[in-house]
Amino acid sequence: MFDVIIIGAGPAGLSGALVLGRCRRRVLLCDAGRPRNAASHGLHNYLTRDGIDPAEFLHLGREELKSYETVKLLKIEVTDARRLEHGFEVTLSNGERAVTRKLLIATGVVDEIPKLKGIDSFYGRSVFHCPYCDGWEMRDQPLAVYGKGENGLGLTLELILWSRDLVLCTDGPSELSAEDLARLAQHNVPVYEQRILRLEGNDGVLDQIIFVNGEATQRRGMFFSTGQRQGSELPKKLGCEFTDEGCVATGAYEVTNVPGLYVAGDASRLVQFVIVAASEGAQAAVAINKELMKEDL
Repeated sequence: MFDVIIIGAGPAGLSGALVLGRCRRRVLLCDAGRPRNAASHGLHNYLTRDGIDPAEFLHLGREELKSYETVKLLKIEVTDARRLEHGFEVTLSNGERAVTRKLLIATGVVDEIPKLKGIDSFYGRSVFHCPYCDGWEMRDQPLAVYGKGENGLGLTLELILWSRDLVLCTDGPSELSAEDLARLAQHNVPVYEQRILRLEGNDGVLDQIIFVNGEATQRRGMFFSTGQRQGSELPKKLGCEFTDEGCVATGAYEVTNVPGLYVAGDASRLVQFVIVAASEGAQAAVAINKELMKEDL
């Protein structure tokens, strides 16, 4: 039996494993190999690591864990989990099962990428979902916002911090009120409700957005706000409560309403920075270690 099984070896999972390894806990860390920022070319807002390639960041974290012999890392997906009287049992994609006293889920979220022709060529290079992560690199460039309703309006107003040359593309009815449209007009932001035909550009750099009516707008980047979903169904299956925003409801130190189950990282927060996820993983690890100490001593 493991002391802790951690599902997800992103920043939250790696950080939690590091803390628990240093506490000499028996840890199984499982990762399916689908990081949220796989398309990104640079990780930002992380002190001493600003601009690092996300893959290199994960590699460094996994290399550091090799110093701790009680931590075992498996590149494998956890397909199921169930509660036991004193812990949890997880099922791996190869059919094997493992039992643990505590469970930390750090599987993050999956972004709902707009279904636009050509977007795959630009996502992570000139099409993004997070202005805090990539707004600086696109500062003062002609940008488009893809979204509608409150989400599209909010993201557009937010991006004014980085560029004054903005257009809002709603790809159909804008779902904006007259008041909303007036706010955008005050900032000289036109709204395009025409359906988008495709995105065009070269070498990952967006050049223009083509509409179905033949019109086009010249843009060097796009930010979208089309939602996200949980990276795993396991929190729901295990009985976790959720917030109105769709995040796993967690309290202090990332504890959930399910005894012995913790959720850290993007899956439980709206501030979805790598540095925040790493912090949450460490906090959860401290709480888990203290809980294990109470049971053992």
